[in-house]
Amino acid sequence: MNTFAERRARFLDAIGAGVAVFPAAPVALRNGDVEHPYRQDSDFYYLTGFVEPESVLVLTNAHPEHRAILFVRPRDPKREVWDGARAGVEGALALGVDAAFPIGELGERLPDYLADVDRLHVRVGRGHPFDREVFAALEAVRKRARQGVRAPTEIVDPAVVLHEMRLRKSEAEVERMRRAAEVTGRAHLAAMRHARAGRHEYEVAAEIHRVFEAQGCERAAYGTIVGSGPNACVLHYRSNARRMEDGELLLIDAGCELDYYASDVTRTFPVSGRFSEPQRRLYELVLAAQEAAIGAVAPGATLDDVHDAAVRVLAAGLIDLGLVSGSLEEVLAEQRYKPFYMHRTSHWLGMDVHDVGAYHREGKPRPLEPGFVLTVEPGLYVAPTANVDARWRGIGIRIEDDLLVTADGHENLTADIPKGVAEVEDAAGAG
Repeated sequence: MNTFAERRARFLDAIGAGVAVFPAAPVALRNGDVEHPYRQDSDFYYLTGFVEPESVLVLTNAHPEHRAILFVRPRDPKREVWDGARAGVEGALALGVDAAFPIGELGERLPDYLADVDRLHVRVGRGHPFDREVFAALEAVRKRARQGVRAPTEIVDPAVVLHEMRLRKSEAEVERMRRAAEVTGRAHLAAMRHARAGRHEYEVAAEIHRVFEAQGCERAAYGTIVGSGPNACVLHYRSNARRMEDGELLLIDAGCELDYYASDVTRTFPVSGRFSEPQRRLYELVLAAQEAAIGAVAPGATLDDVHDAAVRVLAAGLIDLGLVSGSLEEVLAEQRYKPFYMHRTSHWLGMDVHDVGAYHREGKPRPLEPGFVLTVEPGLYVAPTANVDARWRGIGIRIEDDLLVTADGHENLTADIPKGVAEVEDAAGAG
């Protein structure tokens, strides 16, 4: 049984009696008649490995012969001249599903798969164009009531089951994430060597993307952030247009996507190769906070534990540096650190950069388990307009790594990317 078939079987075993329907990601227009580069829906790919649009997967425990059915675009030699080869029905069957049909037959066949089933697992309400087809199929089944056909009476979000599956990474998935982390590390090293005063942020971004593509990555896992000077204080800075100046820091938040698995890494380094004294002191504080947070990653701990470990170090350091006042317990209780550290420390990582899976169970933070992958990314951002001593203003720092929870602790998938003061200065000064 291949990986995707095994996942489908596990999902079907988990939902019991019922039918689940998963649409492919829709094609999105960029402008005019030009489309955005296509990227398959993560749930759909997780269950099929199929990358073509205009496709639908049906999974059922209620059909006597078919448990997995794919509806796909048929072969079309005229369109394939323009857009490339299609798998067609024959190619879909090669994926190991029980049946495959042209997508044009979905409206006719889907009601048959929904007949005499109480529970339909499908995600609706997100504005996906597929919603209309689902509701039309349900109505078609309801119209068969006089024939003794029963229509589904419950609609259940399949994410309840599927996203828990995706949260726990298999060894094969972890290996893909290790490879993505390795490529991302190469890109960050190349960026450190390429960044120089007088160059623009977009030149560094281009070097990062060059490495991604040269290493066979499908795409960046998210919009690359290359923020120099005051731009490092903007958490989701994306324009990457500024000219870098001598004496500034450069914050790079960039990760590749390889075989549909993401890496997510941030490094901050001096453009000219050496930290100033204020930069170094803030940097060392963020690094100490990250080390404390990483140390908290283990089975049974929670993301709140990881966050609290980082915040406690950051708060104590901000007091020592004179950026906030009060006792440590006062600063923590009143969140006086928030003007300088306003985001959480971690999120899940996997096929999506902000990956799926519940963060809480019964209103409480869930304990970490082996196979979970998360980021650890504390930072400090002193806005140019902050009411603090001028030497601190305009300094933004974030350090982010990708952590796999293991049976006895954790593995840092991105540990080889320089982040100690001396190694960062060496890497940034090597160009």
